[in-house]
Amino acid sequence: MKTSLTLFLLALFISPICAQEIPEGYTLVYQQDFETKNALSDFEMTDSKAWLLSKGTKGKSLEINKASDYTPRVRSPFNIAMLKTKTLGSFILEVELQQTGKEYGHRDLCLFFGMKDAENFYYTHIASTPDPHAHNIFLVNDEPRVAIGEWINDGINWGKTDDWHTVRVIRDIQKGTIEVYFDDLKKPIMKATDNHFDYGHVGFGTFDDIGKFDNIKIWAPGEAILKKSFFNPSH
Repeated sequence: MKTSLTLFLLALFISPICAQEIPEGYTLVYQQDFETKNALSDFEMTDSKAWLLSKGTKGKSLEINKASDYTPRVRSPFNIAMLKTKTLGSFILEVELQQTGKEYGHRDLCLFFGMKDAENFYYTHIASTPDPHAHNIFLVNDEPRVAIGEWINDGINWGKTDDWHTVRVIRDIQKGTIEVYFDDLKKPIMKATDNHFDYGHVGFGTFDDIGKFDNIKIWAPGEAILKKSFFNPSH
């Protein structure tokens, strides 16, 4: 059985992130490649029927393949798979994304973080073309989402529906900074500074599109465990 140190060093070796890029005190707190049959048990979905473990040429991945039967109380993404086993403050998240929908300006996938409840969280909407409601870092704070990006690029190229991309999100709750990277992990595609939320869940999804997520890795200086239901508070 591999030791946790061995797994950590292996993760550093196979990930795009380099050892010297890991801040002092950070460790690998979560890793998921979706190759085990119980991988979905780590997540709570807005609608579990819209998500599945799909198999492709590179192995299994988490896929959102239809619209969720879910209506948020305030205007925000409909399709979310939240990592329910951990809450995080500062972190480095890396994940591979494949957008499997048609090309249009709002063609997107989203990453969520600082999730306090279903109406209070951040998310980054990564899309082909920026506008007031697309390709930005958004705050949902008991009201419809608001773009908070201080700087964003001109959008990204998802390419073909079988193309995979590596995305990195870096959050520092002491500084309040959020940075998002797409393929080029040296140059961010968007930045923001905000201190509304500190610790919270992270998640994966899309506003109203489809796509796949794989090879999740999260480094953090610490974590807190929160085991309440998120989208269905009665559970």
